Amino acid sequence: MNLFTDGFNEAIDLLVSGNESVYSAITTTITVSSWSLLISLAIGLPLGFALGYYNFFGKAVIRTIVDTLLALPTVVIGLIAYTMLSQAGPFGEYNLLFSQQAIIIGQIVLGLPIIIALTATQVESVDKRLYTSLKGMGASSYQILVATLVEARFGLMTAAMTAYGRIITEIGISMMVGGNIKYHTRTVTTAIALETGKGEFVTGIALGLVLFAVALIVNIALSSLKRKWTQ
Repeated sequence: MNLFTDGFNEAIDLLVSGNESVYSAITTTITVSSWSLLISLAIGLPLGFALGYYNFFGKAVIRTIVDTLLALPTVVIGLIAYTMLSQAGPFGEYNLLFSQQAIIIGQIVLGLPIIIALTATQVESVDKRLYTSLKGMGASSYQILVATLVEARFGLMTAAMTAYGRIITEIGISMMVGGNIKYHTRTVTTAIALETGKGEFVTGIALGLVLFAVALIVNIALSSLKRKWTQ
């Protein structure tokens, strides 16, 4: 019990004292996670709409692949991203390995299946009379897309929160393609792994509490936004 108490006290000390390495890890975590989520939403929402709205040959196969990717381990994604971005890979010339951009790319691969799968499910659950009415009024495909996303906005908010929760807490991708470079690519999760690996369990617990606090603040903000939409 003292271990957790000490960890909590040290977490407060780290935040109050303005510890540079801790705040750098927090900033990096929020930066790469937020960009990953925004890009995943920009790509995943239209793709999820198409998967849920249209009927086409091979849809069941694509849906199965997307659902399977939901369980893809982060270390596997990190390994694939590493091989693609390394000097021997097809994108090695861009020198993205061990950069925040590399982490963002890997995290997009992690978050995209979540956004696509949950969006498709939400689109399928929308009242079919909405589509009939929109088509009857001569709405374009883009207008139907926007109207559907607005109608399913609460479910899509849940999808975004789910994806962000998975992204912000991952470690395999950040470690493998980010390199855990202090003040550059070190995130809170990789810092936790580093500290516990050195036997600094109290510091590891403190950083874990910090990560929990960051995730809690983000979820509270999104929940507040969701409540405002319902009013």
